[in-house]
Amino acid sequence: MEKKRLAILRFLSGTDHPQASPAIAEHLIASGHDISERTIRLYLKELDEEGLTGNRGKRGRTITDKGISELANARAFDKVGYLAAKIDRMMYRMTFNLREQKGTVVINVSIIAGDKLGIAVPLLESVFRAGYSMGSLVTLFGPGQRIGEVTIPQDCVGIGTVCSVTVNGVLLSEGIPTTSRFGGLLELRSGKYTRFVELIHYEGTTLDPLEVFIRSRMTDYFGATTTGNGRIGASFREVPAESRAGVVDIAERLEKAHLSGFISIGWPGQPLMEIPVGDGRIGIVVIGGLNPVAILEEKGIHVRFTGALAGLLDYEKLFHYRELADRASVLL
Repeated sequence: MEKKRLAILRFLSGTDHPQASPAIAEHLIASGHDISERTIRLYLKELDEEGLTGNRGKRGRTITDKGISELANARAFDKVGYLAAKIDRMMYRMTFNLREQKGTVVINVSIIAGDKLGIAVPLLESVFRAGYSMGSLVTLFGPGQRIGEVTIPQDCVGIGTVCSVTVNGVLLSEGIPTTSRFGGLLELRSGKYTRFVELIHYEGTTLDPLEVFIRSRMTDYFGATTTGNGRIGASFREVPAESRAGVVDIAERLEKAHLSGFISIGWPGQPLMEIPVGDGRIGIVVIGGLNPVAILEEKGIHVRFTGALAGLLDYEKLFHYRELADRASVLL
């Protein structure tokens, strides 16, 4: 019963519009649940009474903030692998066309207190300037704005950074399937990438790996940006070996679109940064999308990482990080 309740909440959390019981039943049945529309209505009544869903009359139900919180905290075991599934869904849903440089990209949203934005901007810029970010584009969200499942609270500001899953989506649109293996901490020495020192596999976690490392104070972006010695977030992907030339070409075109996220592209069957790769595959190391905001935690600015893979945002709503100070002054 609990699994079905959570399935209803999960479905509602993934849509921007109220959903009626027939649509919910259709989705759950398609997902393998043996359930009737009448039973769905009973569950919805219970969820309404608990404040987890909101009744919008004939239009259907929406998930409430309490429902989102319940979904985030309940049944941790069932959520193992959920992050990997979400990565796959988001890369299929994004619409960015690299040739036209139009469409939606996957975005992360990090929330800080509004009165901290002034001191946060130079720190954010330092990470972008050092090249430890997923491209050079960013955006800001004011109080009350909603992005996917995230609403920016009053007296707060949302910092939107391009998620590295955008790389997966672009490769897929060019006919190159990508497997996301893990997120990790990449060590730098004298400004050069050396090896992964920590790894978390996407299939075995309920949280974004980089968020875990940031919260645990295992990163060193300040060292990376000032001395070239530190630890930053990155992720490891695999693609078919035959696609290497295409990946190199896409990496160059992404750089022109200010979405460059490739750190290294391996060779068929060869280890990359001490990570073994199977026959017929090549490894790719991609920069972490949360990297720019991670330095804020290091410098004592509390960040709410409520929106790794928060949603999709139109590419044209992003701006170059050099505009951060001017854009921030408008919000302040």
